[in-house]
Amino acid sequence: MQAVFFEGNRSLRVGECVAVAPGAGQVQIQVAFCGICGTDLHLYHGAMAHRLTLPHVMGHEMSGTITRVGSGVEGWAAGDRVTVRPLDPCGTCPACKAGHSHICHNLKFIGIDTPGALQGSWTVPAHTLHRLPEGLSLREGALIEPIAVACHDVRMSEIQSGEFAVVIGGGPIGILIALVAQARGAKVLMAEVNPFRLQLARDLGVEAVHPGEVDLVALVNERTAGAGADVVFEVSGSKPGAEMMTKLPRTRGRIVVVAIYGEAPAVDLFRFFWRELRLCGARVYEGQDFERAIQLAAERRLPLDKLVTDVLPLKQLEAAMHRMEGGGDCMKILVNCAE
Repeated sequence: MQAVFFEGNRSLRVGECVAVAPGAGQVQIQVAFCGICGTDLHLYHGAMAHRLTLPHVMGHEMSGTITRVGSGVEGWAAGDRVTVRPLDPCGTCPACKAGHSHICHNLKFIGIDTPGALQGSWTVPAHTLHRLPEGLSLREGALIEPIAVACHDVRMSEIQSGEFAVVIGGGPIGILIALVAQARGAKVLMAEVNPFRLQLARDLGVEAVHPGEVDLVALVNERTAGAGADVVFEVSGSKPGAEMMTKLPRTRGRIVVVAIYGEAPAVDLFRFFWRELRLCGARVYEGQDFERAIQLAAERRLPLDKLVTDVLPLKQLEAAMHRMEGGGDCMKILVNCAE
């Protein structure tokens, strides 16, 4: 079996991976598909280098089949089809003790702090597993992790059926947030500047506009009879997005910050005071978000095939990275790790 090794300085090497025998509490998985996300691209560009041990195997959006189980593992067997929730918390810090292990103070993110899924064989803790139903293909199963991100973001927003939401940023997570919110019964407006993403959102049934071509505040007020949005999701990670997010919510509206900012943005705190707004951060996911993602995918409530731009073999990972760098005409690229 093969793996793609990141060697630093935007260098990737395809080579043989050595299957790691599962220890106590672990399972070995034959990886089928692995999606590439913005985190992988950041690693490729040199971000978080202090967390990597080179050569490093990236990847965490995956699906596969268990091949071996270690001692003490119950409820799982060879042949089970799974996806992985790539979080390994310490279990002892204040966050873990409070029941928030997904934001553990000492969290190890599998695929960053430890080897990831862009390899033929992957050994992980059994507590990270989620079962994929038979009606869901392994290709679709590789999309569960980003869907779970969106499910967590939407859950944290507390949005209700019939409420109005604005999603600022139409990348993979932004579009998934819009789709998951619509599945909950919300009305959604997306703001995005990339023409490809704008058209894809529209093709998927999401109302989407270019904020440079319309007065977004006026449009939201028109849609809400002057009240403003119930929820705003800031997914762009941009200065204009941070400036816009406070202008759109209604009185006592909610803002959910999903994006990761390279630098702390300026935020209009007066607007928070004036309209008694609520600000919520949303980071990764919890187990219930994975289960909800699997349910939505299995019930065919999300147009998953339309989100996949391409499926490539491991040896073309570098080309996929370059295509994502361009950012023009791709949404989600999957890597076939079984070829």
